[in-house]
Amino acid sequence: MTVPAYVIIHPAGQRRDDLVLQDEPLTIEFNGGWAIFSDGNGMCAAIPAALGARIERVDEDQDTTPEPAPQKE
Repeated sequence: MTVPAYVIIHPAGQRRDDLVLQDEPLTIEFNGGWAIFSDGNGMCAAIPAALGARIERVDEDQDTTPEPAPQKE
């Protein structure tokens, strides 16, 4: 089983380190301009949309094999 993990990437001009959040269970909810992360103990992090950070889920398998194009009949 894969443990949910997200990376928060801050805009270059902010001079902040990127942050990785990883926990089982870890969920993300978008509410009122905030990305709110929660785990089994409740809310563990909140990132405001105004910060301009990019959030990416990084635990999912990345299938880089392209699917074949549909064949015309």
